[in-house]
Amino acid sequence: MPFHDTLGLRLVASCFLFALAMPQPVSPAQVVSGVPSAIGGAPPLPPGATLVPPRQSYGASPDITSQRLIPPGSVNQNDFAQESASDAFDSRTGGTFIEPPTELRRLISDGGVPTSLDQLRSLQRQQQNVAAAAEACTVSVQIGPAQGCGVIITPTGYVLTAAHVAMRPGKSAMLTLNDGRTVSAKTLGMNRSVDAGLMKIDPGQNSRDSAGREIGWPHASLGTSENLKSGMWCIATGHPGGYEAERGMVTRVGRILAVYPDRIVTDCALIGGDSGGPLFDLSGKLIAVHSRIGNDVADNLHVPVDHYNEHWDRMQGGNAWGYLPGFRPVLGIRGNSEGGIANVVRVGPGSPADQGGIRAGDQVITFGEVDITDFESLKAAVSDTMPGERVKIWLRRDGQPVKVIVEIGRGD
Repeated sequence: MPFHDTLGLRLVASCFLFALAMPQPVSPAQVVSGVPSAIGGAPPLPPGATLVPPRQSYGASPDITSQRLIPPGSVNQNDFAQESASDAFDSRTGGTFIEPPTELRRLISDGGVPTSLDQLRSLQRQQQNVAAAAEACTVSVQIGPAQGCGVIITPTGYVLTAAHVAMRPGKSAMLTLNDGRTVSAKTLGMNRSVDAGLMKIDPGQNSRDSAGREIGWPHASLGTSENLKSGMWCIATGHPGGYEAERGMVTRVGRILAVYPDRIVTDCALIGGDSGGPLFDLSGKLIAVHSRIGNDVADNLHVPVDHYNEHWDRMQGGNAWGYLPGFRPVLGIRGNSEGGIANVVRVGPGSPADQGGIRAGDQVITFGEVDITDFESLKAAVSDTMPGERVKIWLRRDGQPVKVIVEIGRGD
């Protein structure tokens, strides 16, 4: 039996067996790791978090709710990404939406646990069907030495991921599909303040039909994060640690613990390398993208899909903006642009620049792949990096070229 099938069976069966022992329905506030808590309480949440009461709508910020572009229940990819006719390919593949059976609709929309063996079996089949549909559009992402995940959302190959996986606009990426094929892609824009990133598969890499037209990429059915509730079931997919042919995609079944305007907390057991992968509801609609992964389930956060919708034009255009709290890139120098160059005036003791070998009096010539013309262009180049990224920097020191490698630091 496939890995995701057995995992889903264990989780759902655990919930069912516990439900049989409960005289009353379990509140979604008691959900821990997909199983109702036996001690009647939820795990601690991050500072400032609040569990959304049952049946309360997701509290999106006003600028999102007033300009919602995806109607509830929509699975039309072009509602999300308006593309020109010349750019769009005819799709020969469907999305991930799986119509829930009647007996599951309330359980899927409101959360809760199965109340009968038949409902348990139906829930298990639904989980298996959604996981199977998600395999084709869940991809492993490799950018240099960094690895993460992504999810294809249009037949033309737009891919949602996390901003810290995409790193910055214009980066070359290699995507591995679940069947083992590798395709090239380019990173586009990103909203780093919520960790949302966008990529696009380079054209001409998919098979063609008898008329010579490129067949569309398998893609997720788009949902909305507007009406999410605590206690709702969800499915997280990804390729943690990178693509492995024998293992394939890994599926985790869980429940939503809390929702915020800028993030969703679930009890899905994510690990390193899952970042950028998709989070589906149990009808197979994409509701979020994996973001930060912590040591505790309450630290596993997801980017609500509506953020990609809200900022689609900017991201599609290759714009990058914002920083995650605690993830501001830091080089650790002060300088000026006297003489029309980037002069290093002071290097902070123990800073990334200091540890990398930059000295006061150096002139910065290139930063990574960017030619530096003055100190402002250097600051802009640093802002396009991510903490932990290693950057090659060419300096001029005493009239001679000097190369250093600096690992970008993290600021507040």
